[in-house]
Amino acid sequence: MSFDFLTPIKETVIAHLVLQSAQSLGNTIQVHSAQNGFPDLSTARIAIFGVQEDRNAVDNIGCGENLREIRRYLYQLFPGNWQTDIVDLGNIQKGNTVKDTYFAVTTLVTYLLKNNIIPIIIGGSQDLTYVNYRAYDTLEQTVNLVSVDSKFDIGTLEEDLNSTSYLSKIVMEKPNNLFNFSNLGYQTYFNSQEELDLLNSLFFDAYRLGEVKDVTKVEPIMRDADIVSIDIGAVKQSEAPANNNSAPNGFYGEEICAIARYAGISDKVTSFGIYEYNAKFDVNGQTAHLIAQMIWYFIEGVNYRAKDYPFSTKETYQKFIVMVENDDPINFYKSDKSGRWWMEINIITNNKYKRHALIPCTYQDYLEATEQKIPERWYKAQRKLI
Repeated sequence: MSFDFLTPIKETVIAHLVLQSAQSLGNTIQVHSAQNGFPDLSTARIAIFGVQEDRNAVDNIGCGENLREIRRYLYQLFPGNWQTDIVDLGNIQKGNTVKDTYFAVTTLVTYLLKNNIIPIIIGGSQDLTYVNYRAYDTLEQTVNLVSVDSKFDIGTLEEDLNSTSYLSKIVMEKPNNLFNFSNLGYQTYFNSQEELDLLNSLFFDAYRLGEVKDVTKVEPIMRDADIVSIDIGAVKQSEAPANNNSAPNGFYGEEICAIARYAGISDKVTSFGIYEYNAKFDVNGQTAHLIAQMIWYFIEGVNYRAKDYPFSTKETYQKFIVMVENDDPINFYKSDKSGRWWMEINIITNNKYKRHALIPCTYQDYLEATEQKIPERWYKAQRKLI
């Protein structure tokens, strides 16, 4: 397949590798360069690429430029004890129209997904999340999307697709393959009550910033995700200034890195994107360095996947049945590999939602169920099937 729309990494970045240790990440992965050509994808497990598209960015024009700054920091890092083949495919430049760029992104992500290669997308504006989502159409399965963002980005149906309205397009446009949407880290004053009511009416999940400051709560949410989209504006401005929409409150650097690692550990996550980086607002490369470390932690997580559900079957798990008053019992399962927990929802055989039969949860959810408190995520998942 031809990937003529991908441009190689700039020679200035490649030349910088000479100064790095032979064990550094940049010297141990395949990089698309003018000298070495396009990487061999036959054994690749993770593919990094940038998208230089900002025409649908709202109040953040310039995002997607100078992605070399992120790579400069990423290439300097040392890999862990990883067994994963990684390639850097270069950048998708702006097409003649925004739709041309979208087509290139969808084409590339579709190819990578079909070849079991996890794309790491460095954006560009966050409307690319919609384009990433559309690549899953060819897989003919429903998917879960997790967005780490201070805003819901719902917009209105009348709006054209942009970085603040992509979610409404995902929810409303056909084919509709979205099973669940989760927002992590929203800040109430940036979102209307109408938007929050809409998410609740759709039985989607939204977690305020304060709720997920204990980042261990993020793990079961990420474990159920197929697509992860991170707006770098979800990070505190003092930690990541390279975004014209950044704000005083948000995640700290170590918290967003932990979230990225949880995304990597998830056996279901098959694409990961970080958007809205705008180099002209950066200070001493601080944001570029943080994004490089987020990518590092995601790759670290991929290397430590336990291959739990859906790769293994629940028949090997410990089963716990909780009798719920005036309702059917809830079945809980505990992995024999990792000790992680799931709860089962009732799905008709061969239903298109069958791959969502087990909902990730925590041991605390199980304990609360034994006290007759039905887990909210179980309730919402059941309601989607009515």
